[in-house]
Amino acid sequence: MFKDKILLITGGTGSFGNEVLKGFLDTDIKEIRIFSRDEKKQDDMRKRYNHPKLQFYIGDVRDASTLEIAMKGVDYVFHAAALKQVPSCEFFPLEAVKTNVLGTDNVLTAAIRHKVKKVICLSTDKAAYPINAMGISKAMMEKIIVAKARQLGNDADTTICLTRYGNVMGSRGSVIPLFYKLINENKPLTITDPYMTRYMMTLVDAVDLVKFAFQHGNQGDLFVQKAPAAEVGVLAEAIKKYKKSNAEIVIIGTRHGEKAHEVLVTREEMSKAEDMEDFFRIPMDNRDMNYNNFYPQGDGKVVKYEEYSSDKTRRIGVDEVIELLVKMGEVEA
Repeated sequence: MFKDKILLITGGTGSFGNEVLKGFLDTDIKEIRIFSRDEKKQDDMRKRYNHPKLQFYIGDVRDASTLEIAMKGVDYVFHAAALKQVPSCEFFPLEAVKTNVLGTDNVLTAAIRHKVKKVICLSTDKAAYPINAMGISKAMMEKIIVAKARQLGNDADTTICLTRYGNVMGSRGSVIPLFYKLINENKPLTITDPYMTRYMMTLVDAVDLVKFAFQHGNQGDLFVQKAPAAEVGVLAEAIKKYKKSNAEIVIIGTRHGEKAHEVLVTREEMSKAEDMEDFFRIPMDNRDMNYNNFYPQGDGKVVKYEEYSSDKTRRIGVDEVIELLVKMGEVEA
């Protein structure tokens, strides 16, 4: 489906964008456009890949005008631009709103105007039952996406889908590069809560989820990839063993806005989720505001569902975490 097509990646200089390039540049895709606000990272990427299919656009999703030229002629969009550091968003929540909520609306509006065929937006488990500013801004982002999709309908030129994923191993800002850095500097590994659980997904898994959404997504669909989870203490022990380190582990307590466990699919979403083997597909609620068409009648059935969360999914130990670290490959420490 990408043959002779133009793909735009917002926030494309990040971990996700780099992983996409590894798998896409040498295919029969016509062009990949990297849209971001950091000229230094763009210059580094330009020199690293030195590829004629790669084009760069300086801009910010907060500024709708900068998206116009970048979006012209585009067939598909991966919307990955976001503020996603939990503590930063806690202290500067309005900045999270500007990028994650208003910025997403700008991207979707530009994509619809330019008749982009399909837009896949990247969300996070923190958007499910959110307790921190980052998660709340991402939850609002999801609501913007579904509202736009509902307004467009199934016959529109543009299809908008959503992916939600858990902790992506080795991504910028994740704990694994920090642990590697601390080991290299012969410092203790600092962990917040050893019994805190997090999903374990590699960047390859994250890209696979987005590609699956491209292939199977209908208007307003949310896709979630099933993933194992590990306790943070187990992750630290696995990294010590993998790196052959004797580093001390120091517990420092939870940070601003941290959850003990993460939810990928809420109870309410599980009630309508379609199990697609390795993935869940949650269709959008496409009812309108004329509640009398459906509300008084109902079917009288109440079914109990459990959320899909990191403390309820398959839990992995040290050896399986090491297997994922090997699969993840090298990361910048």
